Amino acid sequence: MDIALGLLVIVAVVCAGSAVGRKLNLPVPLLLALAGVAGSFLPFIPPVELNPELVLVGLLPPLLYAAAFRTSLFDFTSNRRSIGLLSVGYVIFGTLGVGAVVWWLFPEIPPAAAIALGAVVAPPDAVAATAIARRVGMPRRIVNILEGESLVNDATALVCLRAAVAAIAGSVSALDVAGGFVLAAGGGLVVGLAAAYILTEIRKRISNVAINTSTSLMAPFVAFLPAEAIHASGVLAVVVTGLVMGTKAPSMPNGAARQSARSNWDTVQFLLENSVFLLIGLQVRTIIDSVQDDSLGAGRVWLGCAVILLAVLVLRPLWVFPSTYLPRLIPSVQRKDPAPPWQFPAIVSWAGMRGVVTLAAVLTLPGDLEHRNVLVLAAMVVVGGTLVLQGFTLPALVRALGVPGPDRREDALNQASLMQLATAAGMERLEQLRRDSDPPEVMDMLRRRTQERGLAAWERLGRPAAEAATPSQRYAQLRMAMLEAERDKVLELRRGGDFAHEVLSEVLERLDVEESMLDASLHELDTAAGGGGEGLSQPGGVCDHLTAAMPSPVPDNPACAGCEREGTTPVHLRMCLACGHVGCCDSSAGRHASRHFKETGHPVMRSIEPGEEWRWCYVDDLLG
Repeated sequence: MDIALGLLVIVAVVCAGSAVGRKLNLPVPLLLALAGVAGSFLPFIPPVELNPELVLVGLLPPLLYAAAFRTSLFDFTSNRRSIGLLSVGYVIFGTLGVGAVVWWLFPEIPPAAAIALGAVVAPPDAVAATAIARRVGMPRRIVNILEGESLVNDATALVCLRAAVAAIAGSVSALDVAGGFVLAAGGGLVVGLAAAYILTEIRKRISNVAINTSTSLMAPFVAFLPAEAIHASGVLAVVVTGLVMGTKAPSMPNGAARQSARSNWDTVQFLLENSVFLLIGLQVRTIIDSVQDDSLGAGRVWLGCAVILLAVLVLRPLWVFPSTYLPRLIPSVQRKDPAPPWQFPAIVSWAGMRGVVTLAAVLTLPGDLEHRNVLVLAAMVVVGGTLVLQGFTLPALVRALGVPGPDRREDALNQASLMQLATAAGMERLEQLRRDSDPPEVMDMLRRRTQERGLAAWERLGRPAAEAATPSQRYAQLRMAMLEAERDKVLELRRGGDFAHEVLSEVLERLDVEESMLDASLHELDTAAGGGGEGLSQPGGVCDHLTAAMPSPVPDNPACAGCEREGTTPVHLRMCLACGHVGCCDSSAGRHASRHFKETGHPVMRSIEPGEEWRWCYVDDLLG
């Protein structure tokens, strides 16, 4: 009964805290951690002891799988050098660096135990950094690197921790440590690929939505448990499985199963990732009470913990800046990946919040270890200190450094362009499949509905957020009102008992499916009306610059001269309609089209990508 009540309270607090945080625009993880701290000192809340097995086996695999499933394998591999240097290089550097500081502060603690604490506090949390990164609108490459780091660094840290714990119990050689790394990495990779292959083949053959979704929920444990059984890295196996299955998921059959799996994983991830921060806060009072009688003395312990926190904060930039710029001294690396501005490594250096894995890992230290409670408190101080100091100041740092996040306008343009290409492919397939015997009205309906979906994305670009809804959004509003009336009628008839329950349920399910398809359009309209962001064009919808801009022929072999000069790679190309200058889009590293406008004031550019003819006015933020 007490366990059921505790779980109910945790879920209720998580839901309430998340709602309050979103309403007040506060970081939800930090808000829940502070709520947990406050709760730990309330007299009617019993002491909460975090079971490390629960976190490392019950919570960590599904959390990592959910994050890996949503991570682009392309983005991960394209940033593999940066991710590897952080998730492996920095973790080892931080483990040894913090271990040296701990041994210097507390010579009474064995060196192996000091290194164990270094391994515990080395990896940034898989949830906190990316949750805050997306919230503050960091550049996508920084977010991708932080995501990739947080997926792999736990595996490195846990291998280091195993070696340190083995050294505490007896002797361990460098060969043993190296062998442990090889087994952890190689075994985790093989098990992860095998689990992904088996699960993918199974899900391809299952048409039942409930069974298919349940198989998806099993995936992290199907990868984790066999890997741990052979002493490989279960964490790495889960990440590999998530990356592979996330890449293959869109091409899997059964759209209803894909939709169901996404919905269920959204709920699981929401509950788990927010609950862990609440659990972090609830540990505070228990951990503080445990060190009151330690022979090292309370003053010395607390001062040492503060110095360890400072070391954690300092060691990260000491690794990040050299590892960012030194590899680019190699000409081949510099050509493929030019050095980023110093603001990028500065942000990565400060995005090092620790989380629940740090607490769970430190609790696995042997119970008879001398001054174990001091090491646990030090880990708690590092978790709390980084969450508060870095978590609350990271948004301000990003704004102060003036690093631009993803451009909503560029994203909307690319979305519309992508939808146009997809629509063209669908229309081409329709022409291939049509028969002379097909009813003309069916062909007309298919063409009209397909074209309307593609045009909806362009409508959103051509109308300011402050204006009324686009035709597609107005359609969604009216259709939602109609669906509400239809549902009310079905529910009224259900009360009359004239129709079988199965018939009623089938009709209601069909209405729900159609309603879910309309939610995206209404969400965009609500965001615009509520001031959720700047519009994509200025009020009024009339632009003299677009009217005056004359058509201009596209060069035969267009190229961005700025990218060629700086050695960067363009994503999409744009051409100035005033002078014919070709530059790259804002998703490119150079952003040379926007830079050309700022330097010359030429207002209108057009896309010169194949199949695209739209124009954009920089002055009025308007599509034409």
